[in-house]
Amino acid sequence: MNIFVINSGSSSIKYQLISMPEAATICAGLIERIGSDASTIIHKTFKDGEEFVYEETLKIKDHATGLKEVAKLLIDPVIGVIKNPDEIHAVGHRVVHGGETFSETQIITDEVKEKIKHLFPLAPLHNPPNYLGIEVAELIFTAAKQIAVFDTAFHQTMPAVAYRMAIPNEYYTEHRIRSYGFHGTSHKYVSERAIEYLQKKESKIITIHLGNGCSMSAILNGKCIDHSMGLGPMNGLIMGTRAGDIDQSVIFYLVNQLGYPIEEINNVLNKKSGMLGLTGFSDMRDVTARYNEGDLNAILAYEMYGYHIKKYIGSFTAVLNGLDAIVFTGGVGENDALVRSLSTKNMTYLGIELDEEINKQRIKGTVALNTKNSKVNILKIPTNEELEIANQCYALMQNPK
Repeated sequence: MNIFVINSGSSSIKYQLISMPEAATICAGLIERIGSDASTIIHKTFKDGEEFVYEETLKIKDHATGLKEVAKLLIDPVIGVIKNPDEIHAVGHRVVHGGETFSETQIITDEVKEKIKHLFPLAPLHNPPNYLGIEVAELIFTAAKQIAVFDTAFHQTMPAVAYRMAIPNEYYTEHRIRSYGFHGTSHKYVSERAIEYLQKKESKIITIHLGNGCSMSAILNGKCIDHSMGLGPMNGLIMGTRAGDIDQSVIFYLVNQLGYPIEEINNVLNKKSGMLGLTGFSDMRDVTARYNEGDLNAILAYEMYGYHIKKYIGSFTAVLNGLDAIVFTGGVGENDALVRSLSTKNMTYLGIELDEEINKQRIKGTVALNTKNSKVNILKIPTNEELEIANQCYALMQNPK
């Protein structure tokens, strides 16, 4: 069974064509910096143990344009891996927000699509491109089942003490205002890999997903019990363009004292804040370049970024009543040694000691970054949200509900 997985982020599209049940990747790719004049496509195909790479820089104005470019590559007469789109049996879509409506993987129907649209306000950067990916895929892969895998599903095991907010009860009972959690597909995948590495089912793990969006989860014995994000994917850690945790009084001040319309404040906190607001750049690679040049804004931004992660490590360790492992994942978590260093330094009281030399090395796969004396494992585990999505799609196709 060929399953094509589409993972639409706020400014990127990751995709894989995976043959199931053997979990063999036929091709994989990444489109970055969507919306800029210098968008990039990296498309890889795998055949007979060899990897072939096609790269292109072009202007991709939106996610629909990006997905159409991917479809061309899949059936290209030279580098294509299928002859026509009907060879794909299922398309798995990462959908960021499922609310309390979706706690499991779903075959997409018109009713499911309407419910996803209804949740747009809770994930304004993600659910719209996720939905657009569904609509474009329905036009291209007409013979395939379209399946939605929800980021929020993994966090449905959080207890009420973690997901409820201290506001009047009717806001929850009537409007379902609560914390939901995000990046669940990634947190689920890497936490399972960490449990395999630790070889202990009873475990206390903190997973740290760092990309353009960032979040952390406290995972007890394989189940999420707390998470850094809330009603939408805006709060918690500092992100590429999102502010993360912020004093609510700032919003009222901007409205009442400075006269900002609420729509503009939403735009500022979602699209103009975070590393972009602090440095002028949302891509950590650009911020790193400025940091290395001694730019004071970049230096402060990096220190703030790591400081917020440290605070969540401390609070989640308290929630878990101990800690077996910290897991770094995501584009930034896997590749940025400075972030990992700043996030774990001066934490010896909790038994956390990073081996700085190993941390600087670029080693593929699961890597232990802690010193021999560290009481806590510090792991770098590459996430594979696409494989996790394919696994869930295949399971649903085998046992449709």
